[in-house]
Amino acid sequence: MPTTKKPDRRGGKITPKSNTIKLKFDTSWSYAPAPESKSAATIKPQYDLFINGEWVKPASNKYFDTINPANEEKISQVSEANTADVDKAVKAARNAYEKVWKKISPKERAKYVFRIARMIQERARELAIIESLDGGKPIRESRDFDVPTAANHFFYYAGWADKLEYAFPNRNTEPLGVAGQIIPWNFPLLMAAWKIAPALATGNTVVLKPAETTPLTALKLAEIIQESGLPNGVVNIVTGAGATGAAIVNHPDINKIAFTGSTDVGKIIQRAIAGTHKKVTLELGGKAANIIFEDAPLDQAVEGVINGIYFNQGHVCCAGSRLYVQESVAKQVIRKLRDRIESLIVGDPLDKNTDIGAINSRQQLETIHKYLKIGKEEGAEMYQSSCSLPGKGFWCRPTIFTNVAQSARIAQEEIFGPVLAILTFRTDDEVIEKANNSPYGLSAGVWTDKGSKIFNMTKRMRAGVIWANTFNKFDPSSPFGGYKESGFGREGGLHGLSAYVSLTN
Repeated sequence: MPTTKKPDRRGGKITPKSNTIKLKFDTSWSYAPAPESKSAATIKPQYDLFINGEWVKPASNKYFDTINPANEEKISQVSEANTADVDKAVKAARNAYEKVWKKISPKERAKYVFRIARMIQERARELAIIESLDGGKPIRESRDFDVPTAANHFFYYAGWADKLEYAFPNRNTEPLGVAGQIIPWNFPLLMAAWKIAPALATGNTVVLKPAETTPLTALKLAEIIQESGLPNGVVNIVTGAGATGAAIVNHPDINKIAFTGSTDVGKIIQRAIAGTHKKVTLELGGKAANIIFEDAPLDQAVEGVINGIYFNQGHVCCAGSRLYVQESVAKQVIRKLRDRIESLIVGDPLDKNTDIGAINSRQQLETIHKYLKIGKEEGAEMYQSSCSLPGKGFWCRPTIFTNVAQSARIAQEEIFGPVLAILTFRTDDEVIEKANNSPYGLSAGVWTDKGSKIFNMTKRMRAGVIWANTFNKFDPSSPFGGYKESGFGREGGLHGLSAYVSLTN
């Protein structure tokens, strides 16, 4: 029998009584800080534009600050590209396409893409640190998901580069030409990989614009591309805000637009390219329905919900921000969720213990606060974690809304923050109708013990990606994209290749 008051590994005390061992835990203890060192990352005080294999000063000589959202301190200055800079980048991409890239053998293209993948792996620690500094996401997510998955996309498409005849049997493939690519702030490096890798593998050249609040890993990727020996002009990276993106979309010598971002901007892009020769793929907003049935493994489901909305600060378009719980287990699930969010650690993104990092920008934090106010005004009950927040930076406690109406704005509109709206249902037909009653159709999740119910639900749900008994799982070989106002086209897998080729018989 163990002795009284001997601490166990989790900080509890073991107290003998008869033949029963009871554990009493002291909940006042906390993890010691485990910060990742910034010294492994090299960040320049100022970044120019990456055009034609060189670093070029912007024509306007204007720069803007990129801010660490965890402490509001300036990290670096980044170029603001104007129309003249974009034109220069497009001309460089066109020249590289016509003279080099479309003429090079697929086998040689594969070698370059593979080399970039290996270099991302070699510099994974540095990239993860920069991603967390610039975007506010926990280092665990950057280190364990963002960077490895970005490398995996380059590896995957490197393998397809010289096998396009197997990807599209009995069809002739031709690259489109110059691809203009615009990516968001929530997964800067991964979104760049999603778009650049298939474009290069199929013989296209690229002009890419990262989000203005998270440009640093894309610029670090430019350094990797430069060091890889990729021919000059094949990939060009220009930084800036909305005007820079508009210049890419409207440039007459762009053959393909690939955009990930808000639905409102996606609609503007659609109107801008209407009547032109440009192909387009749009991956837009989402309001994913995550459905828990009474026969589901509830603890596993609760952890899946936490992973789907809180570990990424809700900063994913496929976040499971609408939770539908069958009435018979609703109280139990809500209690488990409230207990679980109390255990989440909100704080320094570079601390390996952190579960929830900083909100990406002040503007986004204000949007989240607006929806918290709307939720309360609509009559929903709000519960937030009692955790303390740092004094500086942009922070939001993990939040749960219960008693939410199907028509409520917090159940219909994308919040993009750690905010979960919980609704209940009784029957399969009811939850299908509710889940599909949304302008979005990007992703969804189903939690149940019955395989037949999974197949019934997935056949009837209008969402591009549906996870069963898991959430937010990605693989380079699996296509990703949505329906309705969540956009059209797919990225990843063979579908990601087809978006960058012209197919003929």
